[in-house]
Amino acid sequence: MYMIVLGYSFTTRWLALPRPERNRMRETHLAPLVAKYADRVRMRFFDAEAFQTRFTDFALLETEDLTAYYHLVEELRDTPLVHEGYVEFKDIVLGIEDGYQHFERAQARSVA
Repeated sequence: MYMIVLGYSFTTRWLALPRPERNRMRETHLAPLVAKYADRVRMRFFDAEAFQTRFTDFALLETEDLTAYYHLVEELRDTPLVHEGYVEFKDIVLGIEDGYQHFERAQARSVA
């Protein structure tokens, strides 16, 4: 299992939009992608601007399929949210759940 922390910031251009327009853009561009990949990538969203300054928000993504995750990010980049400058990706951290255990099992198989 892979866990990805995707840190991103909403720009001043986004903040200048009226809230109903922001909500419409989320529903139009983000919600369909979350639904499209929901069977392969679990996503949770968090606000962070009150606690640090590297990014305003982050998503936790959990997957066993890195290709699905990659395709999701590519599709996000194709939305107006990213290509029109409303959201900027700031940081991506990827981890493998209990990676050392996978390594140890692989090592044991190669010795056997």
